[in-house]
Amino acid sequence: MSFKSIFIACVIGGSLMVAALMFNRARPAGLVAGSSAVFTEASGRCAQCHRQETAAVVHQFERSEHSGANVTCYDCHQALDGQEEFEHYNFVMARDVTSLNCAACHTTEYDQFARSRHALPAWGAVNGAAGVSEDLVALSERYHPGSVARPANALATLEGASATATGCLGCHNIGVPNADGSVGSCTECHSRHSTSIELAREPRTCGQCHMGPDHSQLEIYSESKHGVLFNAQRSELNLAADPKRLTTADMPIPTCATCHMSGLDGLKVTHDTTERLSYWLFAEVSERRPGHLAAQTEMQETCLKCHASTSVERFYSAAEAVVSATNEHVRETQDLMAGLRAEGLLTPEPFDEAIEFVYFDYWHYFGRTAKHGAFMGGADFVQWHGNYELLQKRTELEEMAAALRAARD
Repeated sequence: MSFKSIFIACVIGGSLMVAALMFNRARPAGLVAGSSAVFTEASGRCAQCHRQETAAVVHQFERSEHSGANVTCYDCHQALDGQEEFEHYNFVMARDVTSLNCAACHTTEYDQFARSRHALPAWGAVNGAAGVSEDLVALSERYHPGSVARPANALATLEGASATATGCLGCHNIGVPNADGSVGSCTECHSRHSTSIELAREPRTCGQCHMGPDHSQLEIYSESKHGVLFNAQRSELNLAADPKRLTTADMPIPTCATCHMSGLDGLKVTHDTTERLSYWLFAEVSERRPGHLAAQTEMQETCLKCHASTSVERFYSAAEAVVSATNEHVRETQDLMAGLRAEGLLTPEPFDEAIEFVYFDYWHYFGRTAKHGAFMGGADFVQWHGNYELLQKRTELEEMAAALRAARD
């Protein structure tokens, strides 16, 4: 072999060694000190520096499925078309890692998410079409007409930019329109470096946003038999099971993800959390969604993995009765408010009179709570946090309306 050939071989070999270090390939699996958790120890330039600067990030990554599958830091952090770039130790990195980076491998999941109400409709519920490209507005209008092509939320506007940014968008940012043309933030549910399926199946993960007086799903779930069983038997569940191979042996007790997303015992997996919903429960008056029969069938197929068909039918019949009754209550108060406006006793501007806040609480808090409670097995939320409050607020609204008319006369 000539000297030139040896030199070239050495250069190529050295370059490959440096590349291996820079690309942060993982070492063989080992055990976390003091525990039984299996992890893959990260090596290379990224781990070397970040173990000193942001150590927890490295430890989270080492315990992730990505690490075990030999996915590297650069696989996720490299700049893709349309992303703002910066150079970092001779690597071209994305300024912001978005769902576009995730979609490079998880295309199906991204496409399902992009058509869900967790995507642009979540953003639009606060900001309307502000910051959304025409192409993305068109995408949302195809699946959820009017959910993005709308003005900014009146209440958020009145509360101000700081409350909106830190409060409203703390949850609604899950559907953020990214500068690179993608939609949403996968890390809201999976976290950035753990990228955990187990985390996404935890009820408390959904409860970061689905809680409180306006959509108290976490509280309702915790009260329900499902929630009680989950808390009692959490240690016996396999929350980290492969989504496409998930069985009732892994998850004999459902969490939010089981009912709304999972492919239990061969059922279809989806990242569109709206596919199995048959009513617009969040609306003032809850009508059936388009394709509600197919959606109801898909949800009931999940129910039937644990419950007899007669039980499922009774459950749905009772829940729909609560929705129907709540709709009637809300329609009556809508008529009351419309009458006051027709009489010139209310201004056209939103949220500038006390009665408007009481009416908003009526349907947005207590009406929603009663309906969600009925569909999630939360008796107390149908009654004391729902119908009792509807009765009390209805009385208050009628007295306020009478006072306004008396002041006019």
